[in-house]
Amino acid sequence: MALKNIPNVAFKSNEGDTDVEFFDLAELFSRVAKDPNHDPKQPHRITFFALMIITNGKGVHQVDLKDYAIKEGSVLKIAKGQVHAFQPNFQYSGYLVVFTEDFVLRYFSKSSINYISHLYNYHISEPLVENSTFNNIFLEQLREEFESDNTYAQKEIISKLLEIYLLRLERHAHKTPLDNLNTTHQTLFFNFKDLVEKNYVTTRNVKDYADMLFISTKHLNKIVKEFTLNTAKHFIDNFVILETKRAIVSTDYSLKEVGYAVGFDEVTNFTKFFKKHMGTTPKQFKASL
Repeated sequence: MALKNIPNVAFKSNEGDTDVEFFDLAELFSRVAKDPNHDPKQPHRITFFALMIITNGKGVHQVDLKDYAIKEGSVLKIAKGQVHAFQPNFQYSGYLVVFTEDFVLRYFSKSSINYISHLYNYHISEPLVENSTFNNIFLEQLREEFESDNTYAQKEIISKLLEIYLLRLERHAHKTPLDNLNTTHQTLFFNFKDLVEKNYVTTRNVKDYADMLFISTKHLNKIVKEFTLNTAKHFIDNFVILETKRAIVSTDYSLKEVGYAVGFDEVTNFTKFFKKHMGTTPKQFKASL
């Protein structure tokens, strides 16, 4: 059973032939008004990457069930696979930049991708970046390029503007430099993360993931600690808890169905696991929403 009741929002452009878009938040809600099947105020999982850049006002936006206070100068980076929702009666304006993973892989330099994948790795990086001072320049340049009649090398120019902006955002968001980053370890960590996201329902065993990566459990723990300051087991369990909370909040499954969907055959084991990590039962968590 997949968590299919959380709506998946795929990348859809007006032109149909591009994999990056830029639009005013007001335009987003104009589009939504034409699509009765999608309410952005309800939690939904995106299959692309998004940057929400706030230019005026303030409000709250929910990413993975956590509320973030946003205002002028705030940037929310929402990664592929995350669940987010606009909150009612928001009093802010701004822009959305959305782009696909294929766009990044096709147009960004390999060295930039190493930094940017860190920026968008929601397991180890908060989505909110505050007090960015270079948003307006980026938005002006992006708007000018999107509206230009001269389309020669347009996609390449847009990608470089976005690439530079994301690198600046990464530098602004991280106080510790990544110059000494072990790229082999980074690749293994991201492979581990991807394996957990694909296989957490069938196994939460660290040794299984180490075997899939052809490394020892000791080496896997060392790599995961390097990036998260915690063990591989902690990372796996945290992801299961996150998917559980997503399902409880965003679907109409019974708690037994939620437990089964995240890999528990017995509801008692599911309840014990959730309470161990959250200090409350799934039923109590649901009642508190």
